[in-house]
Amino acid sequence: MAEIKDLELQSPAQMAGLLSGDTILSINGNPINDEIDVTFYSQAPVLNFVIKRRGKTLEKTIEKDEYAPAGFTLEPFKIKQCANRCVFCFVSQLPKGLRKTLYIKDEDFRLSFQYGSYLTLSNLTPDDKKRIITQKLSPLYVSIHSTNDEIRRHMLRNPNAAPILKEIQFLVKNKIKIHTQIVLCPGLNDGADLVKTINDLYKLYPYVNTIAVIPVGLTALGNKKLRPVTKQDAEDALTIIEKAQKKFSKKHGDYIVYGADELYIKAGINFPPLKNYGELHQIENGIGMVAQFMEKARRFRKHITPSISRIFAITGVSFYPYLNKFAGRLRDKYGFNITIIPVRNLFFGESVSVTGLISGRDILRSLMGKVNEDDILLIPDVTLRNGEDIFLDDISFDFIGETLKVKTVLIESSFEGLINALINLNDNISN
Repeated sequence: MAEIKDLELQSPAQMAGLLSGDTILSINGNPINDEIDVTFYSQAPVLNFVIKRRGKTLEKTIEKDEYAPAGFTLEPFKIKQCANRCVFCFVSQLPKGLRKTLYIKDEDFRLSFQYGSYLTLSNLTPDDKKRIITQKLSPLYVSIHSTNDEIRRHMLRNPNAAPILKEIQFLVKNKIKIHTQIVLCPGLNDGADLVKTINDLYKLYPYVNTIAVIPVGLTALGNKKLRPVTKQDAEDALTIIEKAQKKFSKKHGDYIVYGADELYIKAGINFPPLKNYGELHQIENGIGMVAQFMEKARRFRKHITPSISRIFAITGVSFYPYLNKFAGRLRDKYGFNITIIPVRNLFFGESVSVTGLISGRDILRSLMGKVNEDDILLIPDVTLRNGEDIFLDDISFDFIGETLKVKTVLIESSFEGLINALINLNDNISN
């Protein structure tokens, strides 16, 4: 179903007589399922639409500039669900009683192409594969975990999962670029299996463009048969990764495989320089975030006039040392009265230390008695549900400010986001 949600005023679509609520059946004879189809098939200057409106089938012709948009948006498509029951699945580790959307397990190649969501390739139909190739839906982001199918099927808890190398080779043969990830589970896919998986994927370079190794995330409700990644596990994994990097970079000038920031933090090992992370294709997966922040902080020279208010900023426990170091520079060099608060995660369990999984109630608990009415609280946007103003535990952004009686400011979760927020605070005060 490709139902029109909104039309731009005076757009080609509106001028041609399309209406909100119309269902697009085809464009120039091509069946339409979603906005990806619309984008792919609407590049021509003349578009012949077949639509359904209140049970009737109609034809509409749109004339526009070549490659220009027709001027409408669609209702969101129905997301394909994941049938795997992964031993480390984060959704299965959520406490009961949260909003229903949090329990949705997606396994949809369209979300992978559009937003970088990871999929396992375990539910692709022949038509899906044909569409990926025809529309060149590249890059895709794929969870591998292991190229040993017995180990992988055990980790997915899906005995029918197709051989992963066969699936990857099909995409590579058709020139689809892939960014891959390995969720490292001690005792399952570490050690010799990690070495094999990295080498198997490397053989498909450059279409297998990056390989990310990230530690399994376990909440207090996680699989008790799994154990978290320890300092020694992280050291061992990084030894394997760095050995492969030396080999790959010598041959290709590209490191290809990367350890997650969390591995370096757990191991207590210094981060590689930012240049070693290449084009940061997997930064949203926690690959190179800290190195990028540290490099930008090191190079920062711009003068900022300090705010007269006390400023508090929250972060996860794992990122706290790096943000706090820069905050010290803001205090010493620029005179900012800024305090960084590391929020311990009691909602999911203290083994979860990333900023993106901080709950509203843990923010309140961490700040109660520490802030005053005239203070300013900076909250990174990664803590909120995408496109919403609520935290994972359904506490609203406004409720935090109202309860603590402080001014809350939502900031972009980046170095620039912090600096822009500090500048904007001064602009608002001066105005």
